[in-house]
Amino acid sequence: MTRAEMPVPVPADDEVLVRVLACGVCRTDLHVVEGDLPPHRSPVVPGHEVVGVVEQVGARVRGRVAGERVGVAWLRSTCGECTWCRRGAENLCPASTYTGWDADGGYAEHVTAPAAYVYPLPDLPDVEVAPLLCAGIIGYRALRRAAVPPGGRLGIYGFGASAHITAQIALARGAEVHVLTRDADARALALELGAASAGAAADAPPVPLDSAIVFAPAGELVPVALAALDRGGTLALAGIHLTDVPVLDYQRHLFRERTLTSVTANTRADGEELLRLAVRLRIEPTVTPYRLDRADVALRDLAADRVRGAAVLVAPA
Repeated sequence: MTRAEMPVPVPADDEVLVRVLACGVCRTDLHVVEGDLPPHRSPVVPGHEVVGVVEQVGARVRGRVAGERVGVAWLRSTCGECTWCRRGAENLCPASTYTGWDADGGYAEHVTAPAAYVYPLPDLPDVEVAPLLCAGIIGYRALRRAAVPPGGRLGIYGFGASAHITAQIALARGAEVHVLTRDADARALALELGAASAGAAADAPPVPLDSAIVFAPAGELVPVALAALDRGGTLALAGIHLTDVPVLDYQRHLFRERTLTSVTANTRADGEELLRLAVRLRIEPTVTPYRLDRADVALRDLAADRVRGAAVLVAPA
C-alpha cells in the first residue's frame, strides 16, 4: 500500500466531511489491497470502520451537525428503490456501494460519506467503537444467520476482530461457545473471554454444535464445520471472500436438515442494533493500536496473524 498526499475532500450536497479520529483495520481492507476482491476503484483509500467528527455538512443534509461524533461503516449507499431495498434487505441492493472499495475510506485524515449512512455513536472510546462498525456489525448479522437456539452450542472458526466480538455477544446471551482457530494466541484470548473450549481449526469440537460461524476466509473449513454440526444445525459463512470450498459429501455434511447460509454486507438497522447491544451487553473489543501513518504495518501484521483482537489506526492528537 502506497502513501500519498491528497487534498481534503469536499462533501457533496448529501454528504458530510468527517475528520478521522480512529479507523479499524478489517480483513476486507486486506482483501481489497491484495486483490482478492475485484477493484471497484483504483487507486482507493481503504478503511471502513471510521470514528470521527463532522467538520462540514452538505447543503441538503438534515439531522447531522458540525462537531458531532459519528461512525462511517462499510455500507456507503443503496438505491432505495429495488425489490431488496423495499423489503428491508438493503444489504442485497445490486446498486449498493461501499466505503474503502467504491469510494475513499478512513485510512486518511478526512473522509466524506452520505449523511444517511453514518451512525451517531455511543459514549465509548474511539478505539473500541471503531471495530464495532464492521467487525461487530457483520459478526452480529452472522450470529443471527447462524440461528443459535437458546442456550445452544456455537462453534466459531477463526478468531480475529469480528469473531472475538461475536463471541462476547453469544456468551452474554447464554450460548456455549467453542472456538476453532489455527493461532495459539487467539485460542488463549477465546478462553479469556469465556469460551468453553478452544482448539485448532481442523479439530473436532468436544461436543456436537447447534450452530457455527466460519470467519476465516478458508473454504476448506466449510466441510469441517458442517461435519461438526448436530442434526438441524446451521452454518453461517461470514466473510466477503472465501477460498474454494471442497466437494461436500451429502450424507456427512448436509443430511439431517443441516443448513448452510452466507452473510452479505449488512443493513443500517443491523448497525444501529449492534451499537445499542454493545452498550447494553458491555462488549469490550480487544484492540491493538497503530498510528494512522502505520496502516501498512497494521495490514502486514493482520495478514501474518500478529494482531490480537482488532487492529485500529489512531490519528495524532
